[in-house]
Amino acid sequence: MTRPHVTITYCTQCNWLLRASWMAGELLSTFGTDLGAVTLVPGTGGVFHIEVDGEQVWERARDGGFPDAVALKKRVRDAAFPDRSLGHADRAAPPAG
Repeated sequence: MTRPHVTITYCTQCNWLLRASWMAGELLSTFGTDLGAVTLVPGTGGVFHIEVDGEQVWERARDGGFPDAVALKKRVRDAAFPDRSLGHADRAAPPAG
């Protein structure tokens, strides 16, 4: 079985390299060697999207901004490892108030 490849395409004009590299680090910390690669791809024009094996799991304009770590991990997990638990990230948030 081949391990999934994650691609993070980010806008260099917007200076989103640090954001993209932080997200790559979060994914590698969570999924480790279960991932085949996490690749950063420079782009322009406000682009920021994340793909797992060519399937887009996050797109900044479509999804209303950037994902937080939990949302990103859930989307990558759902695409690459649907049966895997993310532990505390899968627990429902307590009700407000």
